[in-house]
Amino acid sequence: MRHPRSSGLLLHPTSLPGPFGIGDLGPMAHSFADFLALSGQTLWQVLPLGPTSFGDSPYQCLSSFAGNPNMVSPEVLAEAGLVTADELAAYPRFDDGRIRFGPVIEAKQALLRNVHRHWDARASQTMKDRFARFVRGRAQAGWLDDFALFMALKAAHQGAPWPQWPAALRDRDHGALEDARRRLGHDIGFHVLCQFLFRDQWDALRQRASLEGIRLVGDIPIFVAYDSADVWRDRAMFQLDDQGRPKAVAGVPPDYFSRTGQLWGNPLYDWQAMADDDYQWWARRLGHALSLCDILRLDHFRGFEAYWAVPAGAPTAESGAWEPGPGQAFFDAMRRHLGHLPLIAEDLGVITPPVAALRDDNDLPGMRILQFAWDGKATNDFLPHRHAPQSVVYTGTHDNATTRGWWQGAGQDERKRVVAYLGKPVDDPAWALIELGMRSPADQVIIPLQDLLSLGDEGRMNLPGAAEGNWGWRLGQPGLSEAIAVRLGDLARTYGRWPA
Repeated sequence: MRHPRSSGLLLHPTSLPGPFGIGDLGPMAHSFADFLALSGQTLWQVLPLGPTSFGDSPYQCLSSFAGNPNMVSPEVLAEAGLVTADELAAYPRFDDGRIRFGPVIEAKQALLRNVHRHWDARASQTMKDRFARFVRGRAQAGWLDDFALFMALKAAHQGAPWPQWPAALRDRDHGALEDARRRLGHDIGFHVLCQFLFRDQWDALRQRASLEGIRLVGDIPIFVAYDSADVWRDRAMFQLDDQGRPKAVAGVPPDYFSRTGQLWGNPLYDWQAMADDDYQWWARRLGHALSLCDILRLDHFRGFEAYWAVPAGAPTAESGAWEPGPGQAFFDAMRRHLGHLPLIAEDLGVITPPVAALRDDNDLPGMRILQFAWDGKATNDFLPHRHAPQSVVYTGTHDNATTRGWWQGAGQDERKRVVAYLGKPVDDPAWALIELGMRSPADQVIIPLQDLLSLGDEGRMNLPGAAEGNWGWRLGQPGLSEAIAVRLGDLARTYGRWPA
């Protein structure tokens, strides 16, 4: 399905500025929606919204259904009377620099536990009614109770992964789970409340964005984390042995990012078991994600045609092999369950003709990354004039260097090709690629916010393969200005992307 000619920005909420150590869903998020509207942008793309674990990666979440409570805004809680002025003032103050995940998570958890402690006394009847509707809501059926129990059990076992729990809990013995629910009821209630607070604030932000004419673009990883409520609850849907250990894990072969491939370590799906159930698990997952966002970027799309399976315990991804994915049967099932699928296919990496055919047969736009266009080959499909109208152009992604950082590391020949293509010297490489994207025949353009600010390596969000130092970038001062909004808006008008 073709989308209107439009453009937008990529910014994860955790990267927003503010005094609480991590960006959240409060006033700064609403102000960012205003900035998008002021500059003629109608797309806001975020990274996965789930609760992160070790490594802080939004692509390795404790649940693919739950929201990240670290994004809950203390200011919005205070406005609702759930936090007092003194409590808000006592919250540790952090600068607008990179996220210090450990201290920030500790501070946010303490605040949220205080909200839980005083919920009955402080919550208005209107909010209590919203909470009751949330708990009973169809969107929460099948995941909320198990997620809250999973988190409570994880805390009770000092954070140990679920395969290390006592066998009865690991294997979800009914009696053991009922006993745990009785023992851990208070902590379970805390995690349920955190999920409500996240969803309540997210829905308010989505409503604000919708009023501004902005569509939210979510991101759904193909795989889920091994230590997650998803795998613990639905082991039969994954390639695990009788003790819950992976038989093989996910990754990708050697590529642009790594000479030895990328060893992600996620458990692989048992696609036959999923097919036997008509892909109900995936239908619930996609349906839930579409209740949060208007469009979804389907990460690692090529894995639905064939995925790279690495033997469990292998030190690198080099020893993996391609195994067939579910193919067209998966997308047929999703349409039976969900109807129209507003998806973007993340079709980067090793894209074979069958992968391209699966994308095109399902009428899905692919991604075109401008940083990848300058290898000197006239057949390079990342070159702007070769962009298909049904595609989404990015200057770079969260996995790339910023455009300024890429330019600084580019070879002389690569730079010359960009200059020759533009027909003029490059003063600001980020804005040069932004304008090329805006000119493109592609229906949609999404620009990482770091490129809008012409940031260098200090603005990089993720370096694939690096175990530490990722995901912590935040928008600092002076931040976004009216001049930037005007400049971006002028490009949107010039190239037909300003909203009608």
